[in-house]
Amino acid sequence: MWQFNSTIIMTDRSFFTQNLLKWNKITNRRIMPWKGEKDPYKIWISEIILQQTRVEQGLKYYQRFISSFPTVSSISEAEEKHVYKKWEGLGYYMRCKNIIHTASHITRELAGRFPSTYDGLLALKGIGVYTAAAIASFAYNLPYAVIDGNVFRLLSRFFGIDVPTDSTPGKHLFGELAGKLLDKKNPGVYNQAIMDFGGTVCKPVPDCASCPLSKKCVALKKGLVQNLPVKTKNITRRKRWIYYLVIEYKKRLYIKKRTASDIWENLYEFMPIETRRQTRIPNLLKSKAFRDIFTTTGYEVQKISKVYEQQLTHQQITGQFIRIRTSDSLPLGEYALVTPKELVQLPFPKLISTYLKD
Repeated sequence: MWQFNSTIIMTDRSFFTQNLLKWNKITNRRIMPWKGEKDPYKIWISEIILQQTRVEQGLKYYQRFISSFPTVSSISEAEEKHVYKKWEGLGYYMRCKNIIHTASHITRELAGRFPSTYDGLLALKGIGVYTAAAIASFAYNLPYAVIDGNVFRLLSRFFGIDVPTDSTPGKHLFGELAGKLLDKKNPGVYNQAIMDFGGTVCKPVPDCASCPLSKKCVALKKGLVQNLPVKTKNITRRKRWIYYLVIEYKKRLYIKKRTASDIWENLYEFMPIETRRQTRIPNLLKSKAFRDIFTTTGYEVQKISKVYEQQLTHQQITGQFIRIRTSDSLPLGEYALVTPKELVQLPFPKLISTYLKD
């Protein structure tokens, strides 16, 4: 088990920091449009997007989101469904929910101004220690070290740390190490450099041949690059099967907004029938859940889609869509009928939006 040794850390600190900043200056990469950004609002949005999203994917979402909502007040003034629509496809919709809440709080309670202290930022809903450190250092040049997945990976490999990054001792150790390495005179530049380096050089499959830190990288010397960083938690995914009834009545479709404390809260969906296991469509059409919907109404099954899948962090969703036309309205109080034009304005889970695009 790796032991914290301040002497070793300080010996390698100069090499690590100098080469990291030299790489940052030479490459002069503008990997992200927010690199060098000082507006705390734009930094906030970029960091929230990148919490669970790769840079390549997050870039287009960031540009689209900022284009639609250029200021924090523009989010609080927008209809909730429009904000979710711009977030559609990014997943982890609790992030979007927190953005809406925090934007409203900043606009109404803080006169539209972000807090300029680390503790003030940390008090905002949806902003944890990593995001607070990023905003504090990038926007205000305050000396707080950022610790994200890229930083965990780089530090673990360079120093040969086998303490699990998702353990309490690991989080404490990496936090202490990051703080000691931080260039306190230029924390914003340093934090951006270490994040960019972890995201472009010391990737899950790293480019060790061109790495300017390879000379002293413990993982490379010991052949442990693919073994680090270490994590203790194995994700177990629950399997769910959802069959969506896309019911059409007079060229309009039945939809509802998800409000339960479940996946995809505040997004829209067609009528779902969830089963314990994968079910053949003929058997589904004979099920009580299906027959209860069409107790007195005739219907015509027009089309059955292919099978769609969406993998979430803790769940694997398998879905299929059954297009049905009915000549009579259905007594479905929680559902609304919308036109195809209205449909495209609403935010849907990726599973459903993929089906609609097909």
